[in-house]
Amino acid sequence: MEVQDGSDLETFLQWAAALGVADSPITESEVSTCPPHSCLGHSLRGLAAVRDIMKGELILRVPKEALMTSESLRSKDQKLSSVLCKYPTLSPTQVLAVALLNEVNKGKMTWWYTYLKQLPRSYDILESFDRLEIEALQMDEAIWTAERAVEKSKMDWGEASVLMCELNLKPQLSTFKAWLWASATISSRTMHILWDSAGCLCPVGDFFNYAAPGEVPCHSENLNTWRNVSPLCDTSFGMVQNAEKSIEELFDANAHRLIDAGYEEEVAAYCFYARRNYRKGDQVLLSYGTYTSLELLEHYGFLLHENPNDKAFIPLEPDMYSLCSWPKESLYIHQDGKPSFALLATIRLWVTPVTNRRSVGHIAYSGHQISAENEVTVLEWIVKNCRALLGNCSTSLGEDELLLDTIDKIQDYNVSMEFGDVSRACNSELNAFLEMNSRKLCGEVQMCRNTRSIHRWKLAVQWRLSYKRILRECISHCNGRLEDLFSQHQSIIREPMKF
Repeated sequence: MEVQDGSDLETFLQWAAALGVADSPITESEVSTCPPHSCLGHSLRGLAAVRDIMKGELILRVPKEALMTSESLRSKDQKLSSVLCKYPTLSPTQVLAVALLNEVNKGKMTWWYTYLKQLPRSYDILESFDRLEIEALQMDEAIWTAERAVEKSKMDWGEASVLMCELNLKPQLSTFKAWLWASATISSRTMHILWDSAGCLCPVGDFFNYAAPGEVPCHSENLNTWRNVSPLCDTSFGMVQNAEKSIEELFDANAHRLIDAGYEEEVAAYCFYARRNYRKGDQVLLSYGTYTSLELLEHYGFLLHENPNDKAFIPLEPDMYSLCSWPKESLYIHQDGKPSFALLATIRLWVTPVTNRRSVGHIAYSGHQISAENEVTVLEWIVKNCRALLGNCSTSLGEDELLLDTIDKIQDYNVSMEFGDVSRACNSELNAFLEMNSRKLCGEVQMCRNTRSIHRWKLAVQWRLSYKRILRECISHCNGRLEDLFSQHQSIIREPMKF
């Protein structure tokens, strides 16, 4: 998030609190002394806990009246509502994007002005990548995904342009750049609601930073640690929990939740729950769902330092897919380099002679190796394809690490710098980037550290580097398994692979 002034944030929090947004529950003793937004941190980089919070606790409520949806925007703007009726073929996401730009067009006159001021001015999701940034991804899968995202965004903008013209939006708000901003805002910030597939923008609720499922372990303390927590209350909704209710009951009531947040009809509000135990001062995180790194980049515009849900895919033979009932998405390599259950089972069956597949199919589908010889062939096939993917890239892992270090230096220091040991491959890519941005590489360079383009380029290099590391880990894992197999089965004759 980008905030220009701390006073803007305070004004926004007061605006949200007036709408009934509350970080409940808080202890009964805090009701008279703490303002409704007391659990919000003093930075928009995330929300901080101001007290110990137990897993499963309700930590934030945003009433329906505070949610920005196509429905709420149309209800407050008769012209928008009447004009939209002429364009029934537009998707819910296109409608919300137009409605969002229409509110921005009103400037300080919009009811949402205080909230709109808090939104980022730009995003780094894939649809905002230019040609060079897309090519920097290197892997065909990622390049195709980015190209598809850009093309879809341009198509959506073209279809909605006539509507925006009829609404008399300012020229700068009818451009593709403005559309990218609205589209990215919706992609990266909206939350699911049943009555609109485009989702809703949720003030304060969209300040939570992301934690991948399974990434953050729960505190090891047992429930006895939390027995001194006071009875809980909600000043906005007038709900006070019974002081006699035990912590065990409170934990059991919410421990079954599989998601961190959702709209609840019974209280007409979007409710957020703690995904784990938090200590005072901890940043409270929200799980948006399980995403690979490419999906995080596509929809949210950021990458995690380590993503336990990341995956790498290797090209498979077309007839492999007919051997199993698993979807293509299940045939992948885990973040730690281990082939998925479905990938191993599929390849084990594929390398088996056709006449024998029926008799050994149950072994493959159970997750066991069919034979030592079969397993050797499977592992060697995976290694061969991982190496082929790495070999087809224009840069190696080491060169990517060196290039990333160079990009960091450019971002951190707005001064002349020498590139020294940058390899020819990295030098070529760096030169292409500088030329794209009207700079020249002559042994040294000056560049503004805050340019969005260099940040997106860095994201592309980071993504491809993490992908290559997964492939490298897979090669290492498979080679280790091969060594074990050959040491256990001395009779296996290693012959050239024939595929």
